[in-house]
Amino acid sequence: MEKNGLFSQRIRLRHLHTFVAVAQQGTLGRAAETLNLSQPALSKTLNELEQLTGTRLFERGRLGAQLTLVGEQFLTHAVKVLDALNSAGQALNRKEGLNNDIVRIGALPTAALGILPTVIGQFHKQQKDITLQVATMNNTMLLAGLKSGEIDIGIGRMSDPDLMSGLNYELLFLESLKLVVRPGHPLLQETVTLSRVMEWPVVVSPKGTVPRQNAETLLQSQGCKMPAGCI
Repeated sequence: MEKNGLFSQRIRLRHLHTFVAVAQQGTLGRAAETLNLSQPALSKTLNELEQLTGTRLFERGRLGAQLTLVGEQFLTHAVKVLDALNSAGQALNRKEGLNNDIVRIGALPTAALGILPTVIGQFHKQQKDITLQVATMNNTMLLAGLKSGEIDIGIGRMSDPDLMSGLNYELLFLESLKLVVRPGHPLLQETVTLSRVMEWPVVVSPKGTVPRQNAETLLQSQGCKMPAGCI
């Protein structure tokens, strides 16, 4: 990385917005759409940032862009900077005498469509003067947002204990792993075993996600491993 003084002078907000968008969306294409940029322009900005930091922040592959360990650490700081600027803007625009109590919630897409609508309805009946802001994001962004103060509440999956250090959490529900096949699939005609399932092409959650880790742990316990060609 360049010396701290040069780094702080040369880094721009567009670098941080681009970095956070890619981390949140998981692919350069979706991040470019979110920021209303062309993908080449976004890639150029991301490359500039990695040159400034002197290290790779993402591993780019067929399945998208996955944060490196350094990238996860940098994400926490990037979110803090953007959140501080947003707070400054809100303070400047705040009108005297108005109630500006806001609770910011980050949630996985499945939670946002599942339990949140009912919870929000019940909350508004009891706390009509408080505004709820909901943003969907992946688990990595949830943890970073909670630690930086960007969000007040996160609804996500249990993660590595080290990554959840310093956070207060409560178990709301349990999820089960399920095997889904098309109608008429040969696996429906026989007794299903994990070793038999692994003979077929499989689609699994991306690396680094809790469902993927759980699936790999289950396979290892049965003497199996994830096939090389999984999607």
